Amino acid sequence: MDTEAVRSFVRAAELGQLQHAADELGVTQQAVSKRIATLERELDVRLFTRTARGVELTLDGQAFLPHARNAVTGIDRAITAIRPGSRALRIDVLGLRSAQAVVLHDYWRSHPGTDLDVVVLRVNDPRVAVAAVQAGDIDASFRTITDPAALPRDVRMIRAFDSPLELLVGPRHPLASARTLTPPQLRRHRIWVPGIAPRSEWAEFYDQLTTDFDLRVDAAGPNFGNEVLLDTLADSADVATLVGARDRYIWPTNHDLRRIPIVNPTLAYPLSLILPRTNPHPGLRAIIDHLGSLTPLPGTVWLPSWARNHAAATETPDMERSRAARAAEFRG
Repeated sequence: MDTEAVRSFVRAAELGQLQHAADELGVTQQAVSKRIATLERELDVRLFTRTARGVELTLDGQAFLPHARNAVTGIDRAITAIRPGSRALRIDVLGLRSAQAVVLHDYWRSHPGTDLDVVVLRVNDPRVAVAAVQAGDIDASFRTITDPAALPRDVRMIRAFDSPLELLVGPRHPLASARTLTPPQLRRHRIWVPGIAPRSEWAEFYDQLTTDFDLRVDAAGPNFGNEVLLDTLADSADVATLVGARDRYIWPTNHDLRRIPIVNPTLAYPLSLILPRTNPHPGLRAIIDHLGSLTPLPGTVWLPSWARNHAAATETPDMERSRAARAAEFRG
């Protein structure tokens, strides 16, 4: 079956005009008509009826359309898999105000010619992001599979950077005047992190954090978004939350919220990058070089066990001291 004929059928069905489909595909209307006529003969059905406004699908055309659309999508993914540099580098981040997005924005500002597409998959299960990398929907994802042995053979995961945590509180909170805080000082204070999704990497992170430091992390209630969370902190004398040092938060000036670094040890959220094992997008090399150039966290740093184990299994002590060496992982 002629794949361009199927593509022409799909675009004509979606646009309702052969001429519009031809304009988008960069061919003549006559070429689109011939392709569809050939497809109809091959299928032995009528796919369209002509009207004064353009074309409308027949019942057979309506039945054929979703399958044809899937076929075109599959073909596009197959082409992308062997020519990843032919389109923008597409990277998934947890949120457009997250540390990952901030780091990518810093990179783009220093390399403004980069064709970069930052997306948010809005999924909690990192395995869904892995599947999107496998399918070619995205080129890389800032997600973590906490058990590297569970990764499919055709993808790989490298450490990207560690994001230090800060305590975010309102002006009436007992810790609001502190310049820095240590983990023991957080004990018995309510740390509200709504919407911790089961089976997510951050659920495992907070489980280990609360166990190791005897913290009171409260995930109760639905997540109504950052605005509601910030409003609650501003009005409360006993509620705090944890945020990444690079995460961007914006609140009204009368909220007077305070971001307080946590030290001795620094509590850090480890961020990884998942990408194809073979034939990755050419633009990823420069991104990984940029990640490797980030300044390592000073002093003693706490990481969850799965991040420590991954570092021990994949990096030498010299590589841990020199983050730039992580770029060598990309080159294999």
